[in-house]
Amino acid sequence: MSQFWITADRIFDGQTLLDGMGLRITEGAVAEIAAAPAEATRIRGCLTPGYVDLQVNGGGGVMLNTTPTRDGMARIAAAHRRFGTVAIMPTVITDSPEVMEQAADAALAAQGNLGVVGLHIEGPHIAQVRRGTHDGRFIRPLDGRTMRVVSRLREADVPVMITLAPETVAAEQITALTQLGAVVSIGHTDATADQVEDAIAAGASCATHLFNAMSPMATRAPGTAGAVLNAEIYAGIICDGHHVDDRMVQLALRGRPLPDRLFLVSDAMSTVGGPDHFDLYGQPVHLENGKLINAEGGLAGAHVTQAEAVQRLVRVLDVAPERALCMAITTPAAAIGQPDLASLIGRPLTDILRLADDMQVLGTLADAVTGPTTVDAAE
Repeated sequence: MSQFWITADRIFDGQTLLDGMGLRITEGAVAEIAAAPAEATRIRGCLTPGYVDLQVNGGGGVMLNTTPTRDGMARIAAAHRRFGTVAIMPTVITDSPEVMEQAADAALAAQGNLGVVGLHIEGPHIAQVRRGTHDGRFIRPLDGRTMRVVSRLREADVPVMITLAPETVAAEQITALTQLGAVVSIGHTDATADQVEDAIAAGASCATHLFNAMSPMATRAPGTAGAVLNAEIYAGIICDGHHVDDRMVQLALRGRPLPDRLFLVSDAMSTVGGPDHFDLYGQPVHLENGKLINAEGGLAGAHVTQAEAVQRLVRVLDVAPERALCMAITTPAAAIGQPDLASLIGRPLTDILRLADDMQVLGTLADAVTGPTTVDAAE
């Protein structure tokens, strides 16, 4: 049996940054975390499970909506793995029923594929007035066709997140989705705080890209944003300096009743690891000063990686590294009921990142053992 010990400056075990500990590696995977023995090979940096991203529209020049296939998912996952994200939930946004069904077929075929951990169905059951870059032609009521797609995925034990607007669906439909085992996420919505609270009571357990595409807070109308901030559900947030003002991110970090319910999402498009432009719904989108701009002049997804968002949290917002890592690994894993994604035990060396003191991704533990390194930017 091939076995050796590795130690590093620090090790993040999914909960805590540990000093003086080592990893026992057996047959290319982590078998144990314990006090580092004298013979342990020491490497510089922090070792951590790779990043988890529950909202990935594309990467490597591929958009899931235009390539809703197993190969498309594999190419997107491979693009994000270059930047330290080892587990993604490919995301199909509002489109025709056929595209949603093709994406579901792809998710079923991709079971066991490296880095693909389910399907995020973002729309089409959303509010027209909060559609963002989603094409309003495809917005429609929640119907049996969507329920059958979710049921088919869950019967095969494929994790599913579905983003919907509470004001467009019945509470009974939310409950039915959660009973199937789907994670219902509140987003692209103009709902009142009362409607959000009713959706949570019906089983919704998450919110999609907090502050974006949702009714804002006001003094006497908390809206969706205020209701989510005040609730104990999970919430994703885009931390690229464009989608959400840094001060609003700080507010969310301070304002949630449970500190471990806010997590990072990239909302990444095909430009991550790919060309600086693409077509969405047949219309051009291009990268301009770090922002993706559509034909209407609005934001069209994001050009950011989880690694860059973690660095921004630590460098710009002065978030403790331990908390930033939880937001990119542990919390999203918990949100979809996949805690093993935040564990080092049993993980191959290619799923373990080596970080510099400034949180830059230096490569994987496999790279540290064998030599090559990865890049750490979305371009």
